[in-house]
Amino acid sequence: MLKMSRTLGFATGLLAAVAGTQLPEFAQQYRQRLGGAIDELRTVMQRFDADAAVSGMDRSEAMRRLTESSDAFTSHHGSSMGEAAVRLERLQAQQRAFAESGPLQRLVVFAHGTDPILVANTWRDFEPATPVTIESFTIGGLAFFLGYGLIRALATPFHRLSRRRRLRAEGRMRA
Repeated sequence: MLKMSRTLGFATGLLAAVAGTQLPEFAQQYRQRLGGAIDELRTVMQRFDADAAVSGMDRSEAMRRLTESSDAFTSHHGSSMGEAAVRLERLQAQQRAFAESGPLQRLVVFAHGTDPILVANTWRDFEPATPVTIESFTIGGLAFFLGYGLIRALATPFHRLSRRRRLRAEGRMRA
């Protein structure tokens, strides 16, 4: 029984380690999408700023005029541009936080402020991989020990029961 629980614990630990390494990989794929989203939103906002400048306005004046327009389409377009500008600032702040963080801190940054659209798109296209980074080794190791420890902890009562039965069968323990 002891050998079986060790083997099962080891197998569970390995599976947990492989699964655990996917979190850093997912976060890495998310960071790639983050960079792409920032590049694209920056291009959109630069075009908007250039259009505003040609008309003698800055970004805030152009957005104000659009959102206050009596034309519904124009007003909605102004609101959309405002949301795009806010999202760009939020994504850039997250990118800076990733850049300023160490390997394991990046996972904390990822957990505290992801963009729901980017997470959904990353998940949709996610391809599991085995990254060879400090993050993945650390998370994988922790996951291994948690998986192994869980199985061993769950098996402990059965070890005691098995030992008692063996001792009774050998006549060393009274019933």
